Amino acid sequence: MLRARNKDDNEKRNKKRNRSADDASAEGGQVRAPSVCSCGGQALMEGILMIGPKGECQVVRDPEGKLVIKEQPADPLTKKNKFFGLPFVRGVVGVIDSLRRGMKALFDSAEIAMTEEEKAEEEEKKSKFERWLDEKLGDKGMGVFMGISVVLAVGLSLLLFMVLPLWLSGLILPDSTPDIVKNLVEGLIRLVIFFAYMAGIAAMKDIRRVYMYHGAEHKTITCYEKGWELTVENVSKCTRFHPRCGTAFLFVVVAISILVTSIVPRFGAAMIANKFLRFLANFGVRLVLLPFIMGISYEFNRFCSRHENLFTRILRAPGLFMQRFTTKEPDESMMQVAIVALGKALSYEGIKVDYEQYLTPDEAGDNTEPENVPEDETANNAEAETADGAAADNDAGAALDDVADTAAETAE
Repeated sequence: MLRARNKDDNEKRNKKRNRSADDASAEGGQVRAPSVCSCGGQALMEGILMIGPKGECQVVRDPEGKLVIKEQPADPLTKKNKFFGLPFVRGVVGVIDSLRRGMKALFDSAEIAMTEEEKAEEEEKKSKFERWLDEKLGDKGMGVFMGISVVLAVGLSLLLFMVLPLWLSGLILPDSTPDIVKNLVEGLIRLVIFFAYMAGIAAMKDIRRVYMYHGAEHKTITCYEKGWELTVENVSKCTRFHPRCGTAFLFVVVAISILVTSIVPRFGAAMIANKFLRFLANFGVRLVLLPFIMGISYEFNRFCSRHENLFTRILRAPGLFMQRFTTKEPDESMMQVAIVALGKALSYEGIKVDYEQYLTPDEAGDNTEPENVPEDETANNAEAETADGAAADNDAGAALDDVADTAAETAE
């Protein structure tokens, strides 16, 4: 019976792959082997970070136009402990890992993308604290500064999306208002703040190119997942909206937080006479619920991205709409960067991508391929990893990349 079921599953998979090939031919895309692994990514300053189950690659264009490529084996937290890879847990761990890795990549890319004049200006603008860190800690000072930036980014998120809505709802509504009404009003305020935050960032002139790279990242991953050959021509035909995007994840977190907090009582906080202590108690409840909300949100996004039907299309529509704020159509040079980054990341899976056509002889010579895994082993391992969720943190993409991008821009 198990063999018959496996045979049926294989037949369904083959039919799906054949349909992908037919779609690619009909749309003018060049067909190659169907994708076998889940990939994620993040837009950087003048570059892109692409992450596969086994490898990751960061490609940044320097002021002279040369591509600076950094690649390494992937080392996700979800692989270090079986508990971290469990459903609902993996979403929380993936977001933390994505923020840690994304902030490091953002700082690296900012350093590469700056001209010598800009670096000199930044050196002059350094505060006494930054200079003290450089003197006392040297290279380790950057790690400390990154840690501070992560804390500030998380603190900004909590302030905007938890503290402010809770405070405003308490300011607007009298104490006698039922908890469910208070929670719903708080949730609606949170949603308005989220939309205003996204629209405000999108209006920033300096962030526009980052969002263009964000669009290039999405289009390239979509091209790969369609089974098309990774060329600028094919990538340009793909949509810049992707269901596993961090923007979609953030929207789902906000939406599910409204649902959860509207049905969860305030655990007797209303009985506390002191308004400030009552506010702290309510904030504490939301803080405790946050990992639970993030875990549900991740599994929701994962489910919607893996099932294509009318129901899931309706569910993920708001998240895709939000990407109109956080992605822009990229130019050809940005798509080239994305193709090189994804091609390098996929090489760790033993998947060949002709990305060298977008490299100069110097760039191609400076960067060597990692040792490839045998094809049959790669296919089995990658397919198994996709099935059991080994690429969990990659599916989270850059779950807080918009907050991190803004924090990095502010830091500069």
